[in-house]
Amino acid sequence: MRFPASYFKADFFKVLSNPIRIQILDTLRTGEKNVNDIAHYLELEASSVSQQLTVLRRSNLVIARKQGNQVFYSIRDLAIFKVLDAALEVFNNHLVDVRETLEKLE
Repeated sequence: MRFPASYFKADFFKVLSNPIRIQILDTLRTGEKNVNDIAHYLELEASSVSQQLTVLRRSNLVIARKQGNQVFYSIRDLAIFKVLDAALEVFNNHLVDVRETLEKLE
């Protein structure tokens, strides 16, 4: 039996497997931005940011709005931040475990 949600989740996490994409999503927490704003904030080349935004758009995680000759990007579904925040919580819990283990070794 196939479980469509499992396939969606697997594809979803593949998209999130790139640290630059996660940084872009976190940058968009404060609202829409254009490629140059994101690139400047992340200290990356605009072409790299643009490439990753294309992946995020194809995956329906961000939407684009054209204004004049600029394109502004924003988050399609704010629930993405629950996922990113949960991942950060797991990471922090892991650090606590590592710290406790190191303290026991001292």
